[in-house]
Amino acid sequence: MNDFINIFSGTDPENVSTSVKLLLLLTVFSLAPGILILMTCFTRIVVVLSFVRMSLGTQQTPPTQVLIGIALFMTFFIMAPTFNEINDQAIAPLMNDEISLDEAYTEASGPIKMFMAEETRQKDLSLFMNYAGIERPESVEDIPLTTLVPAFAISELKTAFQMGFMIFIPFLVIDMAVASILMSMGMMMLPPVIISLPFKILLFILVDGWYLVTSSLLRGF
Repeated sequence: MNDFINIFSGTDPENVSTSVKLLLLLTVFSLAPGILILMTCFTRIVVVLSFVRMSLGTQQTPPTQVLIGIALFMTFFIMAPTFNEINDQAIAPLMNDEISLDEAYTEASGPIKMFMAEETRQKDLSLFMNYAGIERPESVEDIPLTTLVPAFAISELKTAFQMGFMIFIPFLVIDMAVASILMSMGMMMLPPVIISLPFKILLFILVDGWYLVTSSLLRGF
């Protein structure tokens, strides 16, 4: 315990360097949930998967934990090239004392900015840049994260809602058809959801729904 305390209280340059690295690591861990949600493809994936469950009308099936788990691993899969680039350009050199903390931040923000900029609509980015009074940047690296992150977030939400709408259409048709048939038969007291649910699940299985949704998400990036 004393050795751990001495790391932070010592004046030796090596101890100071270790302290900075530990502080940086703790900071990254504390910000990890926000980084994962708002600066990666996680938002789009988890929203689309939620729309799939809502359109099927299966209530809590699949469970929320399963959807989040799928979204997490798909996020790691899609973001792997970006994460590897950040590790090679920023994290590894910083751990080896080859670059400073400021240089590491600059090198790490480059790949993630490039990823977000490619998925951000010009209209959304202009909204936040105009509000902040920022002139048109010459390159992606010149866009501040405080502007790019919210623009990327609302762009991802719009894309996710567009995909969700397309997912809802075939299941909505089934619901309307079942409701019309029940009304024509005078069975108005029978909830249409009970009858339409098996047909929606059957349709989802026949078209290999999970494959289609997953492939659409992967191709979107």
